[in-house]
Amino acid sequence: MGTVTSPVPVQYFASIIFNEKASLPALEAELTRVLGVIQDRSPLQAFSHSDYYAGEMGSDLSRLFLLFASLAPREQLAEIKLRTNEIEARFAEGMKRTANIDPGYVALEHVVLATTKGFTHRIYLGKGIWADLTLIFGKGGLRALEWTYPDYASPEIIALYNKWRKTYKESLRCQKA
Repeated sequence: MGTVTSPVPVQYFASIIFNEKASLPALEAELTRVLGVIQDRSPLQAFSHSDYYAGEMGSDLSRLFLLFASLAPREQLAEIKLRTNEIEARFAEGMKRTANIDPGYVALEHVVLATTKGFTHRIYLGKGIWADLTLIFGKGGLRALEWTYPDYASPEIIALYNKWRKTYKESLRCQKA
């Protein structure tokens, strides 16, 4: 029989895909209420990997990734996704979102996203939320899987998450000291 242990805490991030109607400063302020201080951010970029959101949010979309400073338990992922869904609803115009917020976490072994959609590789967490194993660590860096979203599989995004994994690793060291 194995010994039950608690996993080390993780570092949370959020991907924000938004249109020109969304107020990015207001979105960031709401996210800091949920996830704490922003430690790092990606450059602002056009979201052109998919037209999935075009019908609801338009086709001229931007994206930003935010990394939050504090370490937190991984079992908070479902609750965080529910809270980001509430933020999306508050920023919606009518029945259309102006922003899509996907929270997730960086751990030493992988990057996990939260989603409201089940699929073969997703693990149900409860409260209508699934965990999507997006990137895994091996051979010296994070790598995509066959189901990884194309944008997360891009060299630029993998480089960002490898950088954030190093940041997270240093935060774990500081926490132990």
